[in-house]
Amino acid sequence: MRCSNCGVCCTETEMLLSKKDIKRLEHKGYPQSRFVHYDKQGYATLKNHEGYCVFYSLKTRQCSVYIDRPQGCRVYPVIVDEENNIILDTICDSRNSISETEKSLKGNRVIRLLDVIDSEAQKRSHNPK
Repeated sequence: MRCSNCGVCCTETEMLLSKKDIKRLEHKGYPQSRFVHYDKQGYATLKNHEGYCVFYSLKTRQCSVYIDRPQGCRVYPVIVDEENNIILDTICDSRNSISETEKSLKGNRVIRLLDVIDSEAQKRSHNPK
């Protein structure tokens, strides 16, 4: 994919995080309190600051944790719709640079990631911090 660094996908993000994503970013020195929001159902999402993901820099138009970014960010703009179809997010202007093969591979990763995240959220909601 050829990202244009427009920041649209980083605007008011609701990107879900897995435990591995959180641990990877903590290992890089970022405290959870800086970047994780837990909702009532136990899901962990990236926090926003001034309308953008906490890791997106408006000045440079880049992600400050790009190498260590969450798995959901790595597979974006491949997402799953409400009917569990693998699709390309229409807000991404670069979506047309993704081949069908890449879409399929990333789609399989999205499905597995969502299964993990759902399981983790369910455990959190039954065992709150």
